[in-house]
Amino acid sequence: MFDPTLQESDPDVARLIQAEQRREFDTIRLIASENYVSRAVLEATGSVFTNKYSEGYAGKRYYEGQQCVDPLETLAIERAKSLFQADHANVQPYSGSPANLAVYFATLKPGDTVMGMALPSGGHLTHGWKVSITGAFFRSVQYGVDATTGLIDMDAVRALAVAERPKLIIAGATAYPRIIDFAAFRAIADEVGATLLVDMAHIAGLVAGGAHPSPVPHAHVVSTTTHKTLRGPRGAMLLCKESMAKDIDKAVFPGLQGGPHNHTTAGIAVALKEAATPAFRDYAHQIVTNARALADGLGAEGFKLVSGGTDNHLILMDVTPRGMTGKAFAQALDRAGLECNYNTVPNDPRKPFDPSGLRLGAASVTSRGMKAPEMARIAAWFGQVADAVNDPDALDRIRATVHEFTSAFPCPGIRV
Repeated sequence: MFDPTLQESDPDVARLIQAEQRREFDTIRLIASENYVSRAVLEATGSVFTNKYSEGYAGKRYYEGQQCVDPLETLAIERAKSLFQADHANVQPYSGSPANLAVYFATLKPGDTVMGMALPSGGHLTHGWKVSITGAFFRSVQYGVDATTGLIDMDAVRALAVAERPKLIIAGATAYPRIIDFAAFRAIADEVGATLLVDMAHIAGLVAGGAHPSPVPHAHVVSTTTHKTLRGPRGAMLLCKESMAKDIDKAVFPGLQGGPHNHTTAGIAVALKEAATPAFRDYAHQIVTNARALADGLGAEGFKLVSGGTDNHLILMDVTPRGMTGKAFAQALDRAGLECNYNTVPNDPRKPFDPSGLRLGAASVTSRGMKAPEMARIAAWFGQVADAVNDPDALDRIRATVHEFTSAFPCPGIRV
């Protein structure tokens, strides 16, 4: 049988893959939810496990031919449990949003009250925001951050929980640059009789590397994506106490999905092994160091940092003091070879599609071996782009300098 290569079979897709490799190598990627996976993770994710269907769980499948899949999934589960010191792990969720929805399905009935961080304050869509199914099928109440400090006010969280008596409380965020007090959230959940879900999608790699407190001892359930700081493929996991294992597994399958993506499970297993190494621990701590150095540099360039800085991998900043909107600045930065995403800031007077701020993350640049001196240089480029936001020629000159700079820092998984 003729079995052509991708280049032979579909040169258009091959060209786009090559172009994406080049783009990821040539630019400084500061999107907080992105990273570089290793060549080993890429190989596992692109393996023949994509050919196999495996509804059910190891030892209890609805299809034959599971002689390799069952030990693969078991290996990923055991590595997850060991890495995060969890009683139980489910590695089948397709992504972070379905993983969160599985917790809703396992613990709530439609119309029950859920309490999570409001999207404009840094929460995720699946934490009960009104445009999400989690806000449409459940009664959602939302906490925010203090208008002055940008920090979660735990007294206000407790007062809301006592008044509303939610059955599920969600801690975790997608744009919150500070450490969350997981123990305090658990105390509030216990007081009102709620289940505590911690969504650690953004900080999972920091937790694995010991650079951030772990939510696992405090939460009833922890959800996480497997990419971002964890440097795995695009997938998700659920970690929980043994008492909730049966309900969580049942909610994932058959509750929300069919067969798992076994090629993703293979990539997750590899990433979890990598995350247990001393090198990964060094990388996790370097992320925090880099994020703080970048925050200091941006502050010196006149940008307003939400909460005044960062404790993790991400930075949220208001760019309007420099006379711009977040969207216009993000587009100018992209032309200059610096990638990030525009983002609302707490109490943002602007609309979400053209907000006041930017969200930045230090994971990708750390994976390339950059350190604090490079963060200072990146911050300086931000200042230069702000000065030249309406000057395409100046932005192109900055991009050429960025291109030359990135050539000295190899990308994991990419050979250019």
